[in-house]
Amino acid sequence: MASSDSSCSTQLLDGDGVFNVAGIETFMKEVKLAECGLSYAVVSIMGPQSSGKSTLLNHLFGTNFREMDAFKGRSQTTKGIWMARCAGIEPCTLVMDLEGTDGRERGEDDTAFEKQSALFALAVSDIVLINMWCHDIGREQAANKPLLKTVFQVMMRLFSPRKTTMLFVIRDKTRTPLENLEPVLREDIQKIWDSVPKPQAHMQTPLSEFFNVEVVALSSYEEKEEQFKEQVASLRQRFHHSIAPGGLAGDRRGVVPASGFSFSSQEIWRVIKENKDLDLPAHKVMVATVRCEEIAHEKYAAFAANEEWCQLEEAVQSGEITGFGKKLNSLLDVYLSEYDAEAIYFDEGVRSAKQKQLQDKLLQLVQPAFQSALGHVRSGTLDKFKETFEKALKGGEGFSEAANNSIGSCMAQFDKACADVVIEQANWDASKVREKLQRDIDAHVASVRAEKISELTSTYEEKLKESLSGPVEALLDGASSETWPSIRNLLRRETESAVSGFSSALSGFDMDEDTRHKMILSIEDYARGVVEGKAREEAGRVLIRMKDRFTMLFSHDSDSMPRVWTGKEDIRAITKTARSASLKLLSVMAAIRLDDDADSIEKTLVVALVDSSNNAANRGITLVDPLASSSWEQVPSSNTLITPVQCKSLWRQFKTETEYSVSQAISAQEANKRNNNWLPPPWAIAALVILGFNEFMTLLRNPLYLGVIFVGYLLVKALWMQLDISGEFRNGALPGIISLSSKFIPTIMNLIKRLAEEGQNPANNNPPRNQSKNNHNALTDGAASTSASSNVTSLDNEREYTSPSKHE
Repeated sequence: MASSDSSCSTQLLDGDGVFNVAGIETFMKEVKLAECGLSYAVVSIMGPQSSGKSTLLNHLFGTNFREMDAFKGRSQTTKGIWMARCAGIEPCTLVMDLEGTDGRERGEDDTAFEKQSALFALAVSDIVLINMWCHDIGREQAANKPLLKTVFQVMMRLFSPRKTTMLFVIRDKTRTPLENLEPVLREDIQKIWDSVPKPQAHMQTPLSEFFNVEVVALSSYEEKEEQFKEQVASLRQRFHHSIAPGGLAGDRRGVVPASGFSFSSQEIWRVIKENKDLDLPAHKVMVATVRCEEIAHEKYAAFAANEEWCQLEEAVQSGEITGFGKKLNSLLDVYLSEYDAEAIYFDEGVRSAKQKQLQDKLLQLVQPAFQSALGHVRSGTLDKFKETFEKALKGGEGFSEAANNSIGSCMAQFDKACADVVIEQANWDASKVREKLQRDIDAHVASVRAEKISELTSTYEEKLKESLSGPVEALLDGASSETWPSIRNLLRRETESAVSGFSSALSGFDMDEDTRHKMILSIEDYARGVVEGKAREEAGRVLIRMKDRFTMLFSHDSDSMPRVWTGKEDIRAITKTARSASLKLLSVMAAIRLDDDADSIEKTLVVALVDSSNNAANRGITLVDPLASSSWEQVPSSNTLITPVQCKSLWRQFKTETEYSVSQAISAQEANKRNNNWLPPPWAIAALVILGFNEFMTLLRNPLYLGVIFVGYLLVKALWMQLDISGEFRNGALPGIISLSSKFIPTIMNLIKRLAEEGQNPANNNPPRNQSKNNHNALTDGAASTSASSNVTSLDNEREYTSPSKHE
């Protein structure tokens, strides 16, 4: 009996199979097991001798089982079965350390105790740890599979079913992932279960009815001690509350109360001892298994450290290697041949199995390098394809033809390069890499294809936009009855031209008819969209266009010359004509008419906006406003640019903003009439003749008065011409008076200054008596000249601006 502060232990069975009754009774008292009721768990461990079972238990449960001293050699450490209480784990957990199997101390034939102790452990334990080496997975004897086969069969025959958890602990885990090892181990266990003869009651009973199988892997204790301890600490957490639902032994059945554990264990051992039928496979097979495994491990380690392999592995990471497959095949053949030479005297079945295992491990080691080599071949082939394909396209070759030729040549190069990296022993298939290369090439071709088609589409769309935008804008600006027919003809002509070129360009892409048809439709839709977009853009400026058209027609004549309002023009008719033209522009802009469908928009606008003034006199009659709607008859809403309500609002705003021009024209015409009508009425002329007869006779009798009057006339005429009185009063009486008042005094002073300068100049060729006459003639000539110039200007103006009135 041994004890410590945290745990105590006892030998349950000695090396001869004698049950230590006194020891277990004392132990139960020491750990107060009887007080636990059903709240306790039993854990046992089994496995090959010197496999580190006791070391694992001591680190996992804080026990103090005796461990092997590696410096004294590998020998039997644990004899019989030892039991201890786990330290620091709740509920109370008992652990049993079983004597190792396959020990040389018992010899080849004395394996009854190994079988009996294993069966005892399975019978009394809730959790059984199967301690095994990582390299034992797949082995028949070293992995305890024959032992498990016998145990399964005898357990069903001897005992009522109880749920036991078998936790396989894989020691000295290699680089092989646990998710790859566990399926193999579970498959082997299931095969053992299926092969075991079962009584009639359990013929269809699954393995899960008796056992829960769990698998865990631990690193090497000697080589990776810290990592081993971390993993053990993590595993220890799973044993806390192990019998709770969801725990390792959460669904156990047939639990013996703690107070009866000692008696139950004694009875189970007695039954096991009386059974003489248990047997295990021959020890020679087990030895062959162990030795062949050692040889295979040595050859694997030697290959992994081989300098040539290391250089080959390093080189293949950076680029493609010529003769990679040949070099690697040679290395593999060397080490597999060495294995066969050293293992030739061992059991043939074991030797072949381990040779296959060694080969699989070596192939698993070289597989990343093989994949890297294939990856370099694939990437190199893909780069070569891109270069060849681009060169073919630049050379003017058709897209589909260039793609097919480039793909064919590059895939042939890939197949040839793959043959150079093939590993004969593996028989690995490179079809997946080839498929990936094909997908990459197809993706690149699709990308280039999409890019080329996009460029082609953009080119034709740009041509359509350029050929449609300007003409459509010009046609809409000069709105008339032929505007939309002209736009339709333009759209049809340009679309047919673009579709013809686009369809011809698409023929080199080898696409199906549906895709081709859809792309052509997209070009046609784009052309229509350009026209519709330009129409919507121009509709947004319709008010400005209407005012510009009104101003052009109202303020200019038919020769596009500015109109002067002389009083002879019919302003009402001119205004009506200009407004009708603006209304025509509004009706053209109101809707998109690309489908050649008839509509009554213009008629509706004329009736509602132009003819409404004629109906104003009939105010007693209630009329329905045709523009009180948000849509036009026979016009879809998608083609509506300006709704009837908007047309009415635009027309009201248009009339408001153009009325000023009309009123200004009327004012200018009235001012012109006033300026050109200076004669008094006839009755005033008759009154002047009758009442001024005496004064007229006085002038005839005294000619001196006539001279004074004539001189005064000349002065007044000169002032008239200098001040341009008729021109000043053309814009109205008040502006004329204000302008003349500011120019009158400077003009008088200018005339006096000129007369004084001429009077002071000496006369060289004319006598002094003729000076007065010359001055008089000069004034007369100046006045006549000014008058003549004014008359010519007036005549020209009349000639220039009379023709529009007559035309209108």
